[in-house]
Amino acid sequence: MKESYLADAVNISRIHRVLVIKLRHFGDVLLTSPVISTLARQIPDVEIDALVYAETAPMLSEHPAISKVHTIDRDWKKQGVRTQWRQERWLMTALQNRHYDLIIHLTEHARGARLVRRLRPTYSVAQSYPDKRGRRWKNSFTHTYRIPAKPRHAVEVHLDALRRLGIYPAAEDRRLVLVPGADAEDSAGKLMHQHDLRQGDYLLIHPTSRWMFKGWTRQGFAEVIKHLHEIGHKLVLTSSPDPVELEIVEQILSTIGETPVINLAGQLNLKELAVLIDHARCFIGLDSVPMHIAAAMNTPCVALFGPSNEQTWGPWQVQHTVLTVNYSCRPCGLDGCGNGKLSDCLMTINAEEVVSAVQQLLS
Repeated sequence: MKESYLADAVNISRIHRVLVIKLRHFGDVLLTSPVISTLARQIPDVEIDALVYAETAPMLSEHPAISKVHTIDRDWKKQGVRTQWRQERWLMTALQNRHYDLIIHLTEHARGARLVRRLRPTYSVAQSYPDKRGRRWKNSFTHTYRIPAKPRHAVEVHLDALRRLGIYPAAEDRRLVLVPGADAEDSAGKLMHQHDLRQGDYLLIHPTSRWMFKGWTRQGFAEVIKHLHEIGHKLVLTSSPDPVELEIVEQILSTIGETPVINLAGQLNLKELAVLIDHARCFIGLDSVPMHIAAAMNTPCVALFGPSNEQTWGPWQVQHTVLTVNYSCRPCGLDGCGNGKLSDCLMTINAEEVVSAVQQLLS
């Protein structure tokens, strides 16, 4: 561990169990994995737990440095007050029984501050939010930290929590970690065999995002598929099982006509998707969790960015090309121009740019 210049740096000899809290979406949770890796390397014999929403648990499950993943099911609220109260009580009991020495809270979610006050760890850290949180927030934690006003990648913002404690990440710990696991390897392997897919002989295109304002045109993806097929590439098409995303894929398929493509849309869970992305020669998609999975699997990727900031959310530590259009208003962070769900800065990217970026990346 590097020498610390902090007067209030933590004493790592007092840290035996750590809880990392990240109550956000899939990609956000995956981007916390370097925090886990850094803690495991820097603190001898430490046990590291995570607290995430239930649906995002696959992003950290089977991480070699994690002891236990605690989850909050957002459907508890739909099951009635009594059921929700019982589930919350069980969760609190499980957390209290772990006796954490350090809690790292990586969002502005008020639940994290409440947990710190109840669990009373020796150390706790969170980002300071001068415009959003008052004195009670700051007083909940032993350490708080600020981030620069200029864009900083989300991975580095997470790691800043450790830097504030005097725990400095090494270069080898900053990579994303996602472990598909034996079951996903097996099921995805069977699917690959069924479709005669071999490692490195196909490109994977994921043309959808759960956020419509991050989406590109169906016609654009259809043209990309046609052009890539014409120059000799085998193509795999994926999406989540969400009906809206499946409809987008169907529209793309109807546009490409007889152009051969292996359609696996809606057939893969995230772990299986990770296996298919891992074996792909290149990933092509949007600012979405599959793009972050590609980075974790070290698969080169071409990513289209619009309202979101690639300096904060771009592919992390992987060979990549980000395609954007230089609009004066981007990155705006809005859900489409005028909050209309469609983003002009994305829609004006053309198919030729995407195909060219893929060719250059593969060359």
